[in-house]
Amino acid sequence: MERIGVVLGRREATPLEFWVGVEGEGLLRLDDLVVVEAFHPKVGQVRYFGMVDHVAKVHEGEAYDTDTFLAVEGRIPVSLAYVAHVSVTRILPEEFLPPDPGSPVRLAQGEELELALYYEAMRNQRGSTKLPAGLLKNGEVAYLNLEFLNGVKGGHVNISGISGVAAKTSYATFLLKSLLESGVLEDAHQAKVLLFNVKGEDLFFLDKPNARLTEEARRAYERLGLPATPFQSVAFLAPPKKDGYVPDLETRLEGVRAYHWDLVQFCQRGLLPFLFADRGFMTNLGFLVQHLTEKLRRLAEGQKGPQLLVEDWPGEDLPAEVSFESLGKVRLKSFADLVRYLEYKLLGPEAGEGEGDRAWTARQAKGTLEAFLRRLRSSVENVAHLVRGDRPGNPPDPLKGEQVHVVDLAKLSPQAQMFVVGSLLKDLFERKERGQYRGRVFIVLDELNKYAPREEESPIKDVLLDIAERGRSLGVILIGAQQTASEVERRVVGNAAIRVVGRLDAAEAERPEYRYLPASFRQRALILPQGAVILHQPEIPVPLLVRFPFPAWATKREEVREDNSAEALRRELLG
Repeated sequence: MERIGVVLGRREATPLEFWVGVEGEGLLRLDDLVVVEAFHPKVGQVRYFGMVDHVAKVHEGEAYDTDTFLAVEGRIPVSLAYVAHVSVTRILPEEFLPPDPGSPVRLAQGEELELALYYEAMRNQRGSTKLPAGLLKNGEVAYLNLEFLNGVKGGHVNISGISGVAAKTSYATFLLKSLLESGVLEDAHQAKVLLFNVKGEDLFFLDKPNARLTEEARRAYERLGLPATPFQSVAFLAPPKKDGYVPDLETRLEGVRAYHWDLVQFCQRGLLPFLFADRGFMTNLGFLVQHLTEKLRRLAEGQKGPQLLVEDWPGEDLPAEVSFESLGKVRLKSFADLVRYLEYKLLGPEAGEGEGDRAWTARQAKGTLEAFLRRLRSSVENVAHLVRGDRPGNPPDPLKGEQVHVVDLAKLSPQAQMFVVGSLLKDLFERKERGQYRGRVFIVLDELNKYAPREEESPIKDVLLDIAERGRSLGVILIGAQQTASEVERRVVGNAAIRVVGRLDAAEAERPEYRYLPASFRQRALILPQGAVILHQPEIPVPLLVRFPFPAWATKREEVREDNSAEALRRELLG
């Protein structure tokens, strides 16, 4: 193996770091992996594996900055020093003595590269657990240990990066591709994915091939052992438009289903708290909200919906269609009706003295009841098209049907987004707790700082904390993303075994949340190009800079490669 330099003696060499002097035409760059062999009479041969995290060149022999001009003209003698700093990733055998100055340094390749990055240890009794996670600078495949992602030794992924530079969503979908189709995850066919679309309609073409996919990107997929194809089993769900029941999307309509909850599902599943996202409100009115949630749950017991039957709402017209079960009852046909019914139960008849039903008011003061109703009335405009009584509910069910469920949130108001995310995560987590689905479930949620903020509390944050702290033991894995990890609840970020960093802004990179990265990596995070991320996992003591290939699936309508084959036409005609 070609020698590229030696361990420097002028600078201190320790078991954890040393400097290398590059000689001749040798080339040593950031992220290169090197190996050094040393010998001690009492321990024998010791190999040091490490990664280059700093490189520099300097003229030796210059006393002043302007001496460089003289050196260029050949008027003073200087020599060029090309040096690199190496952080040790592994010592074999584990004898922590420093390498000898002058020891030859060479690039780690093949088996030695695997030893440097602990790849040979990524296996269990069933076989390899090396999950393709991208490509290193030298073109070799970078791996994650699957056992830190599937819940065996750890779970959850946290991705940070500014928007628009292909870091968060692009890497999350690439990681899903690797999980589902690399063959490393044994029960991949049972795995389900709940993927929230939070901006634009970028994720609504995951099942379409990308017309911009280049041959270079195809070769990258081949090296990674992944098919350069779109996702095969995807369900697309979008909220209905407010003035109808057509999915509220612009670029794609075929194959998209509208989702909503009916009034009985809303009550039976206890979804009322997810209309109130801020803890300030819940601190003052939390008891009342929980009390009413339970009252609504009991009211809806045994009902089939979609309309909610009530029997004590005088002054309303009798229903047009009367069944045996509905005799003597009134149908609530919309979310606005439900709000009016709660207003009646809490404050009494509109024309009366303002005395509510004591079984519903929970002995709360009138001011408290009115404050709750003001917030509830304001939610009608935001969620009335999501909670309806005019047709049976059709909420997303990521545990049934297709393997990947894309749920659109982009056009919803912030309150409606909170409601949808909270309702789905609560339902999914409770079903996993009850053992209703044995396969693993991966949840991809961007904008974690909105749903699990560091300084505020909310029912949704409680659900996310539950997933972060107990989810991996139940097979629920959160792949969360945000622009600024410093604004996300510490316990949510801290429970992520795998951390990924894309391009950061300068202020964010200096926050304590990124101290696990060496200073050189924090600096590089400011200039990372598209398609590159910094990867940190528990088994490898240094982060890795990896590149991942351009998506094989379309990320917008313009990228869809049209299929004009006879088979595609037949599928189109048959629906």
